[in-house]
Amino acid sequence: MTHDHFVVQSPDKPAQQLLLLFHGVGDNPVSMGQIGSWFAPLFPDALIVSVGGAEASGTGRQWFSVDGISEENRQQRVDAIMPTFIETVRHWQQQSGVRPQATALIGFSQGAIMALESIKALPGLASRVIAFNGRYATLPTVASTATTVHLIHGGEDRVIDLSLAVAAQEALLAVGGDVTLDIVEDLPHAIDDRSMQLALDHLRYTVPKHYFDEALSGSTPKDDDIIEMM
Repeated sequence: MTHDHFVVQSPDKPAQQLLLLFHGVGDNPVSMGQIGSWFAPLFPDALIVSVGGAEASGTGRQWFSVDGISEENRQQRVDAIMPTFIETVRHWQQQSGVRPQATALIGFSQGAIMALESIKALPGLASRVIAFNGRYATLPTVASTATTVHLIHGGEDRVIDLSLAVAAQEALLAVGGDVTLDIVEDLPHAIDDRSMQLALDHLRYTVPKHYFDEALSGSTPKDDDIIEMM
């Protein structure tokens, strides 16, 4: 399939992990690719790709228009473009040979919305979601521990209010999801060094809840489901 993208890192050997980056409204994959450069040294075996939104937005890209956006029509706009978003994730999984269990979706703002909504639409699409200053279009009523969600949000965000990230965490916990929420004090609608360090630490050190569930049930994760990042 054809779409705007920027390859941040492509390992010489077959990729062991897949990190897909998704930018905010009006941004572009090259700019978001700078975020990917933080992950590259720690995950040298990962294919890291910054993906552009499906449609033009000024000089950049977007997944859906925010003109006239409201709580009533946001989900409809997300749903309309979601098949394309999922197809894009599947494309890079097929290109890289990396399974969903070793895939991480990393989004900022609208990119975070799409990443969060994608695992609501298709549970198990990826093993991790890192949502910088994001939200759900509508809160989930079911969740799978196949995906671990990391919400990282600025305490002074005036574009997507912190309360929406808190609501997302509470909703996921209420239905048995696997979620963390980190609040970065004094941070507006942006990503800074503190946000990045939290994201890196979660990918390296946070053990997914489903591993504990499998241990309690007496089952053992398959070797190819356990990788450094996850």
